[in-house]
Amino acid sequence: MLNKAIATEQNRTLQRVIRGQRTSDGAGVSLVRLIGSPELDMLDPFLMLDAFSSNDPDDYIAGFPPHPHRGFETVTYLLAGNMRHRDSAGHEGVIRSGGVQWMSAASGIEHSEMPEQVAGEMSGFQLWVNLPASEKMGPPRYQEFEPESIPVEQREGGVELRVIAGITAHGTEGPVQAVAAEPLYLDVSLPAQIGYWESITPGHNAFVYVIDGVLEVGGEYLARGELGVLGPGERLDVHAVEQARFLVVAGKPFNEPVARSGPFVMSTEEELKQAYLDYREGRFGRVE
Repeated sequence: MLNKAIATEQNRTLQRVIRGQRTSDGAGVSLVRLIGSPELDMLDPFLMLDAFSSNDPDDYIAGFPPHPHRGFETVTYLLAGNMRHRDSAGHEGVIRSGGVQWMSAASGIEHSEMPEQVAGEMSGFQLWVNLPASEKMGPPRYQEFEPESIPVEQREGGVELRVIAGITAHGTEGPVQAVAAEPLYLDVSLPAQIGYWESITPGHNAFVYVIDGVLEVGGEYLARGELGVLGPGERLDVHAVEQARFLVVAGKPFNEPVARSGPFVMSTEEELKQAYLDYREGRFGRVE
């Protein structure tokens, strides 16, 4: 049954349902863009959310050859397959299925992300998270965690949460730390006809993305592949109409000007021009 919210707490309701836009990025990777699309330009501090899933290597094998970033953070979370990455600072590794990389590009980095097949399937997400103006020109840094390092919380009724960032209502804390947006990032699995609730910081923007199944949120429905933008409140209550898996993501809005162009997200047009100049003049380094 659906958990009943404490009377003094306001449940978050669905404000919008986003189905996304099929597109391609990198060297031709097929994906669905849910945030950063004509339907939803951004959800401060979230600049972009791409979902990719295919068992056809032609949809993804070309990957994302060397490209620069400045002024924000990229979050790669894989459900299936591996992704090898290299950058201009000499950092290299492989994100495995169930693992996460939270990269702060900050003042600038060039990197590549190249898929590696595992049984032919590749699926996961890339989320772009803005940085406040005060941190856009800080040093780049990585937080990378193997699947085994992601805490798993079990709740009554077969509810299971993988906690990537933030702290759940039951006290489980994700490994990603010291992010300006104070994010909550959960991967939740529910059996059919089971409810789930979670505390979400008041004032933070939040969304739910359905990986599989159908969810009921405040009397409205979200199906596989749909993103639900949540309204204000302190608590999320959902009910699985059928067995479901979904992401719950929330973060603090910065309420600052955003100037974006391609791989750069700054606060002013002048800063964007400087980013392009710095990259052309080799100040980001290059991936060999």
